[in-house]
Amino acid sequence: MGVLHQVRRAGPEDAGEVLRLRQMMIDAVRSEPTADWHAESLAALVAGTLEYRIGRAGDPRGTVGYVFSVATEPGLRRRGYARACMEELLAWFRERGAALVHLTASAEAEPLYASMGFARKPDPLMELRL
Repeated sequence: MGVLHQVRRAGPEDAGEVLRLRQMMIDAVRSEPTADWHAESLAALVAGTLEYRIGRAGDPRGTVGYVFSVATEPGLRRRGYARACMEELLAWFRERGAALVHLTASAEAEPLYASMGFARKPDPLMELRL
């Protein structure tokens, strides 16, 4: 299925909508939403960052992409929006020399990421809340 959606990088004028979609993603993992959504919006959001670490064999730059937010309007899911946005973000990571991309997937979203080549890894992550 071809995706006929416009994918673009958000600019400063999109800040309110980016924050709204980010909150929607956060609310999706909570039992109760914290805000009401208005009808006029972007359809989906993907946000990520690059981390620069010490290089190593096979990855001399030490550049790692991290996807920290993926959200799609509930009524617009399963139409290719998240995939199109993810493909754009992955291209952005590649342009900047990232050798790896990390993300944390919900059970609902895991099939999408697996179809894009992501693989589940054992996670030795430890956390300290301050």
